[in-house]
This record gives sequence, structure tokens and C-alpha cells, in this order.
Amino acid sequence: MAIDELDGLQLANALRAGIYRLFERTDHINKINVFPVPDGDTGTNMSMTLSAVLAALDRAPEPHAGTLLVRAADAALDGARGNSGAILAQFLLGLGDGAGHLARLGRREFVSAVNKGSVYARDALSQPREGTILTVLREFAQASEATLSQSQNFGELFSEALIRVRTSLEATRSQLDELRIANVVDAGALGFVEVLEGMRRFLETGEVGPVVAPLHVGDESMADTGNVAVDQDFRYCTECLVTTGADSQLDLRQLREQFAERGASLVISGNKQKARIHIHTNTPDDVFRLAANYGVVSAQKADDMQLQQSAAHHKRTQKIAIVTDSGSDIPDSFIDRLGIMMVPVRIQFGARSYLDKVSMTPSEFYRELAVNPSHPKTSQPPPGDFRRMFEFLASHYQGVVSVNLTARHSGTWDAAMKAADRVSPEGKPIRAIDSRNASVGQGLITIAAAEAAEIGGDLEAVAAAAREALECTRTFALLKDIKFAVRGGRVPAIVGTIAKWLRLNVILHTHPDGRIAAGSGLIGKLNLRQRFAKHVVKQVGSVGAGEKLRLLVGHGDQPSEAQLLKADLLRLFDPNHIEWIEVTDMSPAVGVHGGPGTLIVAIQRRAATTSGGA
Repeated sequence: MAIDELDGLQLANALRAGIYRLFERTDHINKINVFPVPDGDTGTNMSMTLSAVLAALDRAPEPHAGTLLVRAADAALDGARGNSGAILAQFLLGLGDGAGHLARLGRREFVSAVNKGSVYARDALSQPREGTILTVLREFAQASEATLSQSQNFGELFSEALIRVRTSLEATRSQLDELRIANVVDAGALGFVEVLEGMRRFLETGEVGPVVAPLHVGDESMADTGNVAVDQDFRYCTECLVTTGADSQLDLRQLREQFAERGASLVISGNKQKARIHIHTNTPDDVFRLAANYGVVSAQKADDMQLQQSAAHHKRTQKIAIVTDSGSDIPDSFIDRLGIMMVPVRIQFGARSYLDKVSMTPSEFYRELAVNPSHPKTSQPPPGDFRRMFEFLASHYQGVVSVNLTARHSGTWDAAMKAADRVSPEGKPIRAIDSRNASVGQGLITIAAAEAAEIGGDLEAVAAAAREALECTRTFALLKDIKFAVRGGRVPAIVGTIAKWLRLNVILHTHPDGRIAAGSGLIGKLNLRQRFAKHVVKQVGSVGAGEKLRLLVGHGDQPSEAQLLKADLLRLFDPNHIEWIEVTDMSPAVGVHGGPGTLIVAIQRRAATTSGGA
């Protein structure tokens, strides 16, 4: 098969072939990802970026090659994930700018566009480094130009250029200390070469190759970084998209200057109307707030790289990864010890959007709730957030269990289910479990699942532990001010009015079917906390001789009251029945209905044979 010119349909198939080739190698690319941070997600990030391109290619046939490239570049910018994904998006933007006007691409026009793409990609970084995807992008541009006169068609052009590109890829193994010590090539560079290899196959044979999603098979170990000191100065891999109106334009150079001092690994890709910002930082909200000065901010993401590194290099005895959403309230000590991964819920105050527990802490949420006239809204993470988390973890574990906010009041579980349905068929099973609970109750259930995973339980054992825990976990929340529950729709307005007349302090209960609703109340403010503790103990009822209780106490920005409530409960329960009791912040998932000052208690009954240490 000899192709001397590419129209949009042929170009689309060449790109598909390259994307499918990358999908086949996703796991291996994750496993060799040691630079700039050894967090094992480069394959996932590049796959997610190119999944957006694939969706754009499949939307409708486009015979115009230039229009097809522009469409692919725009999709890549919208869907870009991670350092390599943002660079790849910028490379495609350069291709589109270089050849967007051409209905058909000859080899010379293609090489010219590739050169422009290489320059665009390098310009996207504030501190470009050799030995990365940038090096291989430049080598592909130079090799293509060098072989242009000797090649007779696109297949020969790619075949000859790839000889030099593979050599350049292998050379990355010694260009950076991290790669040299781990004895691997750069993960992003390999991802790009895999795309080129797939395109070459199509251009030579006309075969797109097997139609696959990102594959998660095998059990390859993560590359060993030895004793290399990993840069831990910045915790969050932070990204967002900034879009301007028709009457204004973005200056990408100015953006890079503005964000350069905010962190490390800065990549800004885009055009005059839309920019993707990628940066490693400790303060994601500062990044989002600064970005809002330039346009509408969307597609916010902040991955915890410390937890990702722990997951990528976890002890091999743990087979199953545990995920929850930020509606689950768990003390940090448990999250760190058990390696629980969290997908943030969105919080919206008027026009401002936040990532729960990442760009807005619980205490910041309650302070804002008390003064902001706009009642906040919470929304579940999009399925794409869960999908990316599941795909990353599927590269490093035998399976994933996700414990999610009650489906009766949130679409979070449904989003996790949809993501699990997309990832599971590709080799690693994913289970999304409706906790039928929230806040500290959901936290207790997640902890039970994580402990089953920690001791080496398989997927069925870990899922069973979560389901057993949810059947014996109850949660009670004492509202300080019922107006928040009325605004949020958790309590009918008439009930709120009556409660105020009667000076009734409403207590929300979780129910076996997953409902969270007013279950009882306490009249008057005198000794209210102590009476709430007694109410909880009464609801729990008698505790069998062989039973132990786990308790989590949550609070709406009232840590001292929560500690006093903990002491109340310790006095009221037989200490022989208490396995452990801890205090933690309460998430907006319940706090949006409870408001500042809310106190919440979750209690989990555990048979003596299933109890473990804190």
C-alpha cells in the first residue's frame, strides 16, 4: 500500500492505528514512568488524552485533512491529562496550525506541520528538558525532513524516520539520572513512539490494527528508582482549562510567566481562546484562582502525587486498590496507612467551583457557607475522573473496589459504575459499591474494605468486607441550624418552620435503603451535645458480649466540640466494647445540609473475629 497524499479519512485511520497501539502499551508505559515523578501514570494520561481524540475522530467522517487535524487538536486540548498529555496536545495544535488549511496532505506539507508541532510543544514548557518526549518529537521532525527526498510515500517516510526516532528514544535511557538509574527510557517519549509505530503500520499495510481500549493485563513491576531522591516539594499534579470570550485573547507566554513561580513541571498548551494549564503545586486553589483572572475555568483536576507514588510502588502482597469519593470522611492517618485513593466531589459557590478537600478544605467550606449568600451545590465527579483513577490503579493492582456515597442522594455511585464498566472489560476487574451511607459512615465502610485489601484479600473478599460493613454501620448528624437542611432540600420547609417554633434540633439518620433524612430531634439548647451522645447510644442499643464498636466523630468546623462529643461517647459506652474512636472533619456532602457546627457520629458493629487495630 503506497500513500503519497493523505485526505481526512486516511489521516483519521492513521491516527486511530497509532492510538490503538498506545492503548496496547498503556500498562508498560505506566510501569516505566519515573520522571519527573515516579507516580506510574504517564500511560494512563496519554491514553486519556488520546481517548478524547479518538472520540472526536469517531464523531463523524471528515474528508478534509486540515479540518480533521484541527478537530483532533481541539479534542486533545480538552481531554489532555498529565505532563505528556499536555505536550502531546500542543504538538497536535502545531500540526493543526501548520496544515489546517489543506484538504490533502502531501509529505512535504506534513513534514512542515510536524516541525511546527515540535516547536509548539517545546514552547509550551517553562523549563524544557532533554531526554523526554520533547527530544523524540524534535527527532521525528528532523528525521522526517532528512528522509523526505529519499522516500516515495508516507509509509517509507515513517519507516525511515522511525529508525532515527528509536535510536533517540533509546538514548533517553542515559540522558536523565532518574532514567539511567532505573534503566528505562522516558515513558512519555515511548508513548509517542508507540503512536508513530501504529501510524506506520497503517501507512504501510492499510491495517488499523485491533480495536482496543487501554489494556490492563499482566503483572509487570514498577521500575526501580533505587535511592534517587524524589522531589517531594509539590504534592498535587494540578490541571485546568481556561476559556476566554470572543472579545478577548489569551497570551500563552504571559500565562507561563504568571504561573512559573507557582510550582514545577509547568506546561501551558492551547491557543488564543483556550489554554490547558498543568503544574505541580501544593496549592491547587491558588492556581485555579489565578487562572480565573484570564477566563472561565473548567476541567479542574488535582491528583495527589504522594498517594499515587505509594500506589505505584505498593507492596505486592496487596492485590486490590481501594477508592472512595470525598463524600467519605476518613482521618488522614487511615488514608495514609491504608493507601486509600480519593476522587473529589465538586462544590459550587455561585460562579466559583472547587474540588472538595483539595482546592477547598472542610474548614474553608464551613467558613464560606456561613457568609456566602449563595447556597452551595455539590455535584458528583464526572465518570472520567473515576475512569482515570481506575485505569491508573488497574496498572498497579489486580483489581479495584470503589466505595461511594449513597446512591439515594448522589449520582457519584452511578458515575463510578459507568467508569468501572468501561475499564473492567480490559483485563482488571473494578467493583463500585453503593455504601448507602455518607460522611463518617461511608468512611468506616471504606476503612473496612481497605483493611481487607491490606491483608491480601482478593476482589471478592474485599467487596464482601465492604458489603458486610455497610450492613452494620449507622450514622447520626445533629444539625446546629436547620436552615441549611431546608435550603439543601434534605428537610421540607414546613418541617423547618415547625422545628424553629418548637426549638427542635433536628437529627438526621441514615437508613438501610440509603436515605438520609430527619429521624428525630432534641428540644432546647441546654446540654445539647451530651443529649445527642445519649441519643446515639440509645439508637445503637445493647452490644453483644462478642461485639466491638468502631466510631468516627465528624464536625462542621467545630473540632473542640467534636473532641468533647468523643469523650461523652467514651463515658457512655462500655469501654470493653470500643475497638477505637477517632475524630475527623465532616465533608460538604452532609455539611451542605447541616451547616457549620454540625456534629456527626457513625458507629459500626463488628464481631470479635473481624475486629482489628486502628
